[in-house]
Amino acid sequence: MASHIHFSVLGTLRMTVNGTVHVPRGPKVNKLLALLLLRAGQVVETGTLVDELWAEQPPRGAVSTVRTHIYHLRRQLAECLGAPVGPLLATRPPGYLTQLGPDQLDATLFTRLTAEGRALLARGLPAEAAAACRAGLRLWEGRALSGVHAGQHLEVHLQRLDELRVQAVGTRVEAEMRLGMHAELIPELRSLVAAYPYHERFHACLIEALRLSGRRREALDAYDDLRRVLTDELGLGPSAHPHALLRSILTDTPPGTGAGAGTEAKAGSGAYAGPAPGRTPALVGAPATGAQTPMPIPPPTGSTVPVM
Repeated sequence: MASHIHFSVLGTLRMTVNGTVHVPRGPKVNKLLALLLLRAGQVVETGTLVDELWAEQPPRGAVSTVRTHIYHLRRQLAECLGAPVGPLLATRPPGYLTQLGPDQLDATLFTRLTAEGRALLARGLPAEAAAACRAGLRLWEGRALSGVHAGQHLEVHLQRLDELRVQAVGTRVEAEMRLGMHAELIPELRSLVAAYPYHERFHACLIEALRLSGRRREALDAYDDLRRVLTDELGLGPSAHPHALLRSILTDTPPGTGAGAGTEAKAGSGAYAGPAPGRTPALVGAPATGAQTPMPIPPPTGSTVPVM
């Protein structure tokens, strides 16, 4: 019977074969496997692997040492599979290639679910969008590749995954705001604002959630917090949409209505002008800045079997 293989990078690097979890052994083998997985379907040049392992100070014979680590990786994979590795890890000049199915890597599945969530939200299906994003976010079990000392190439992939994670949270928050879950989202939005203090749209969602929950005084305090962070630390002021939210709090009208709404929507070069009346602020595609604290996620369950 063919083995069912799944790789995980959204947390501890590991491989699951027919329900049994295996953790690769050896820091350099881990780094090679992680980079090959995150570049699945692409030939990773030997020089790139040398850079990842040793940065600007490769040892003499670095290329031969990479080949040795690849040999050990192949042997460990074969022991887990109980069969030859075959096309899972192939030599393809000028480097090496991993070939995975669409559901064999959690990062690939997460990326697809997040994209589905964005598309569903754009089609006006917030319940389905929220469900897709939740399913993707449940794949995270901690910081991506925790325990792996990332080099320059892996670090790029980690930053991309962190940004996609924030976008997925943002899409899910917007979808749930459209479903009327304003009060339920307030505690999480406070945590998001604390974790991403320069992420203006998380601030805007917190202000809007407080306003829609009838907590106008707290909504004003949340706006002041945003203004203070931007002014004191970045020398900037809030963009047009938070200004529109402030006006809506003070006048008790929906954002984007009343005198001056058109002017506010045009204020600032490239500023986010806010949603159409009756809609919540979009978070899709907003990059995270500042601290990159992972969202709280329960630790992974189940036993692991080290690769021997």
